[in-house]
Amino acid sequence: MSASFTTELSYCQLANEFSTSCSPSPVSAPQWLAFNQPLAAELGLPEAFWGTEAGLQLFAGNQMPDWAQPHALAYSGHQFGHFNPHLGDGRAILLTEIVTPEGQRFDLQLKGSGRTPYSRRGDGRSAIGPVIREYLVSEAMHHLGVPTTRALAAVATGDWVQREQAQPGAILARVARSHLRVGTAQYVLNLNSAAKLKSFADYLIERHYPEIILHHAPGFARYDALLSAVIDKQAQLIARWMSLGFIHGVMNTDNMSLVGDTIDYGPCAFMEAYNEHQVFSFIDKQGRYAYANQPAMAQWNLARFAETLLPIMTANDATEPEAAIAATIERATELVMGFSDKYQQYYQAYFSAKIGLSPDHPDASNLVQQLLAIMQQQHIDFTLAFRYLGDTEPNRRNQLFSDSASWLTWQQQWQHATASIPAHQLQRQLNEVNPALIPRNHLIEACISEVVKTGSLAQFVRLQQAFAQPYQERAEYADLMPPATASQQVTTTFCGT
Repeated sequence: MSASFTTELSYCQLANEFSTSCSPSPVSAPQWLAFNQPLAAELGLPEAFWGTEAGLQLFAGNQMPDWAQPHALAYSGHQFGHFNPHLGDGRAILLTEIVTPEGQRFDLQLKGSGRTPYSRRGDGRSAIGPVIREYLVSEAMHHLGVPTTRALAAVATGDWVQREQAQPGAILARVARSHLRVGTAQYVLNLNSAAKLKSFADYLIERHYPEIILHHAPGFARYDALLSAVIDKQAQLIARWMSLGFIHGVMNTDNMSLVGDTIDYGPCAFMEAYNEHQVFSFIDKQGRYAYANQPAMAQWNLARFAETLLPIMTANDATEPEAAIAATIERATELVMGFSDKYQQYYQAYFSAKIGLSPDHPDASNLVQQLLAIMQQQHIDFTLAFRYLGDTEPNRRNQLFSDSASWLTWQQQWQHATASIPAHQLQRQLNEVNPALIPRNHLIEACISEVVKTGSLAQFVRLQQAFAQPYQERAEYADLMPPATASQQVTTTFCGT
């Protein structure tokens, strides 16, 4: 093993209740689906595991090296607004925390590796479809520049899992800056121990927000700063999602990372025809997690996180405890309410850039909202509408919008607003922020179908290569740019369980 490969398990050592030691369940006939060699190199993973038999047995959960210390993590969560105090990793096992030579720390986790103490009635396994989906979409998100968990490896198990019908099983090896969630904080709060809550919050600060230590001495202000930092990370992340037309699908508190990463790719999708009310999760009948609701849902989740910190944000030895509690609630409320302003700032910055303007340009906000209104009215593809703005000639743009009067008027106003920017510079700016390729649902589903029916990985490999450079328009991937035809449309997706 490389001398520079360092592993620890710092989180699981905080308190026994935070996790449970358990091992992956062996599978019968593992086979490689994918291995992310560039990511392995970044992590410093020993080359003995790079696409080798040893690596296959590791990522299948069959053979654990001596540096692995498998644990399942405990957490709670509000699921569609209903609190469940006992969730946890029901089909995922944390193998270790890798500490890179640069001092960065990453969790290495197996998803679909068998039952854990938190599985309840589940089998702890995953079908091959959700593994392929998360591998492709999470890696695409990374290359799009969105903070996200990443896929290190995918392995077919050779076993079948029973869902609505029997499906081939698979395991995903996932890498994350951590798997701490709002639901994790809710779980710790539910232990009714101020000492454990404080140790959790301090750990979160030390691991992910060390700048707080530099600027805040130990005390209650430190946890105010932690809440503010988490709010800022989420405001930026959700604005980034919105700017790409990404819909998470299940923004439960157990699916919101405390470090501002996109986590848990279940019924997610990139919107095609623009519709601010678009929902993709089959079980989201009320549209709770629709595209336009994502900012409000993030703020709701952050309010739940704020509630978990209240006991350690309050001076328990205050001479007037009721007044101290009231003051703490007021401070926390003010911070959570501040999410809206932060989100709007990020939203305006991202969307202004998508039309080639600075966020403080006097016409930027109106032009963005007018364009979105036209797209909503005419059901225009979100990704292509912005991508075609980078064309030096307006042919594709006009064709997409059918030369409508509202579009031509908008285009004239936009050209006037950007007139001072040289054409080649504007084109470069636009194409740097507006992707040509996104992991469209029909492409993912066709890929999954091919793997399941034929065993061929050709389309899977092709999509990986295409999504690795999403801002480059290349002739060999031109067929991946258009939205789904009527017969190809996938209108709903499902949770990976």
